[in-house]
Amino acid sequence: MKEANKRLLIVEDDKGLQSQLRWCFDDYEVVVSGDRETAIAQLRRHQPGVVLLDLGLPPDPGGVTEGLATLEAILSMQPETKVIIVTGDNDRANAVQAIGLGAYDFYQKPVEPEILKLIVQRAYRVCELEVENRNLQESGLEWPLRGVIASSPEMLKVCRMVEKVAPSDITTLLLGASGTGKEVIARALHELSPRAEQKMIAINCAAIPDNLLESELFGYEKGAFTGAAKQTPGKIEYANGGTLFLDEIGDLPLELQAKLLRFLQERVIERVGGRQEIPIDVRIICATHQDLTQHIQDGRFREDLYYRISEITIQIPAVKERTGDVLLLAKSFLNRFNEELGKSLRGFDKQAVAAIEAYDWPGNVRELESRIKRAIIMADNSYITLDDLELDSSDEEVMPFNLRQVRESAERQAIQRALLNTDDNISEAAKLLGVTRPTLYNFLEKYNIRS
Repeated sequence: MKEANKRLLIVEDDKGLQSQLRWCFDDYEVVVSGDRETAIAQLRRHQPGVVLLDLGLPPDPGGVTEGLATLEAILSMQPETKVIIVTGDNDRANAVQAIGLGAYDFYQKPVEPEILKLIVQRAYRVCELEVENRNLQESGLEWPLRGVIASSPEMLKVCRMVEKVAPSDITTLLLGASGTGKEVIARALHELSPRAEQKMIAINCAAIPDNLLESELFGYEKGAFTGAAKQTPGKIEYANGGTLFLDEIGDLPLELQAKLLRFLQERVIERVGGRQEIPIDVRIICATHQDLTQHIQDGRFREDLYYRISEITIQIPAVKERTGDVLLLAKSFLNRFNEELGKSLRGFDKQAVAAIEAYDWPGNVRELESRIKRAIIMADNSYITLDDLELDSSDEEVMPFNLRQVRESAERQAIQRALLNTDDNISEAAKLLGVTRPTLYNFLEKYNIRS
């Protein structure tokens, strides 16, 4: 931050003190307001790094309710802002309360310009360091695996598992709903393996008619059937030395399951119409959105084949199960399609963000990608709206950004769960929560929870 661009918001209703503070900070871009409504408007417009806040604001100039409400509003909208409370001699307790709510520091009147300037300079230095640190983190940001856009614990667990499994040749089964990115994970397994320089051959078992699938997989000899004019290797043979990805393995016909099982056991194939055994060195990755254990019970999938293909099973979570990933994915697609389509949309409006977070996304990443692309094409304004996304407005309460509110919500839920799990036994609940009985009683009183 350059000195000339340092913005300071002063929230003070005393005109004389306003002038004095303006004079103190003549090397800052000073914005002044005398009440909460004006302060919030100035915050939105100027986004100052530091705010000097008097707790005694109208319509309660003799109290602190309006000042504390202003503090909470500022931190809710702009949590990174450093708020310095300027308070009277007898208001130390209220100043400490403000610190508990998230204020950066407090200063007691009467104002001594040099000391107050030092406090503001220190606050700005902390703000600068936080901005620099955030920029460094963002500039060095790498997705956990190439092609995988994720920051959720659920998806990062999958990525760590991929990193562990990839170096081996173990046969891997990927499970997940349609559109969750099974092929992306399969590609990551291949690219992190010693076979990365070789081919990865993919075949969708559900997309090829049953009568053609065998020859597609195993190849055929000349004259093996009508139209077989020449010897043709199959997908398995083409993948020799590399990786074979069998997508939608649950749709593989039973008669072919036996032949695939033999190949997995012996690592040799015979082309359709041929007698020669051809050795194959290939890594096998399978995927399906279906419940193979149910297929086994229904007699539609061989149990011995299931155990062969599932030496390692990786469950890929749906988008709605990936904490916080949906907005990350949406913004990533926005940036990508902005560039591809020559657009310059700036983001999503508040209603669109709420709807994206509330929607279940049954089509998962594939559906999200398609909706974002369409919305960018149809958008008339700088921000994508609900209409652009063709989503309904959400009545669900959006998780707050304010850390204090998030912490309190989590504490309340944890206490309620502990009480439910212990049949309202305070001692046992305290043990589960890792706190003492008196501390738990304090929490119960704080959150008005009745056992």
